[in-house]
Amino acid sequence: MHTASATKATVACPHCGRLNRVDLARAADGPKCGVCGKSMPLDRPIRLTDAEFDRVVADSPVPVLVDFYADWCPPCKMMAPTLDQVARDRTGRALVAKVDTDANPGLARRFRIASIPTLIAFKGGAEVGRELGAIPRQRLDALIDRAG
Repeated sequence: MHTASATKATVACPHCGRLNRVDLARAADGPKCGVCGKSMPLDRPIRLTDAEFDRVVADSPVPVLVDFYADWCPPCKMMAPTLDQVARDRTGRALVAKVDTDANPGLARRFRIASIPTLIAFKGGAEVGRELGAIPRQRLDALIDRAG
């Protein structure tokens, strides 16, 4: 049985940080924050912090691909355009997220991030696969598909 909540995900507003429930079936329409009214684009990677990580990942009805990265990391920078494209191509069917390991050391410890980039796919809040280092698009797609 398909319910309306089956397409709703919790996402933090990139402007004010408040959590919002958004309808992924309408992700291409550009949801707006219920608090500040600004756009919450889902066609690009969303930033996650320690504060909202669990809620966003666990509440998502679609696979969540999380890129654990750092701004100073050359392989992380190499992956950014590919992750942007994956987010665009899978808008509404997957969430692509980024966690800055320098700013969120608790998450880095919790997921035992020993090298970056580390890409982890989640389904229903549980890790279903991970890849280390800069990887080609095909491996990213396969990682997300495992979580589907």
